[in-house]
Amino acid sequence: MSNPVLILGGKSLGKVAVDIFKSNNVLIYGILDDDKNLHGKQIDDVSILGSTDDTEVLKIIGKKCDAFIASDDTKLKKSLVKILTEDYKAMPVNGVHQKANVSESVILHHGCMINAGCHIGAYAEIGNHCLLNTGSIIENEAYLSDFVQVGAGSVINQGVKVGEGAFIGSGVTIISGITIGKNARVGAGSVVIENVKDGETVFGNPAKSV
Repeated sequence: MSNPVLILGGKSLGKVAVDIFKSNNVLIYGILDDDKNLHGKQIDDVSILGSTDDTEVLKIIGKKCDAFIASDDTKLKKSLVKILTEDYKAMPVNGVHQKANVSESVILHHGCMINAGCHIGAYAEIGNHCLLNTGSIIENEAYLSDFVQVGAGSVINQGVKVGEGAFIGSGVTIISGITIGKNARVGAGSVVIENVKDGETVFGNPAKSV
């Protein structure tokens, strides 16, 4: 990445994003967050410059600066993606920690956060704007659609398909070949041995609908 990056989001994941980009020696232009109590403060030495609708700052995106969205609020993330792509003709970049292990054959789309210790195996595909937390494992030929979140330490085994907007909690194991539906939710620590329907919430070992 040759351009500096502007981070949208200054709370917990904003701190993670700063760590990720610093691990790759990427210059961070600044941070925007809608919480006015954060304005003027810093994460490490990176200033929180204003709100995510600050056009004076946003106008540099796509010209002198790239953008990255640091949020686990899917509704907010979709709104910011729309603004960036439609108003500024810019797609958010990926943030991949230097200590993540991503196979060269992985198809990685745009705007993803891949935290330290993540492993993504051969020929897996990660959709747009996914969030893979610390130590999560995406095995070979698994497929994650857009806006999927995977909790710390979870294991998505070979050939698993995860639908758009699905949430996988921390410490989850999904066995090979399973399909997780669109906007489904898998509770922390669950072991998933059966397909999960669109919009369904499952929990337990083995995971059952709740």
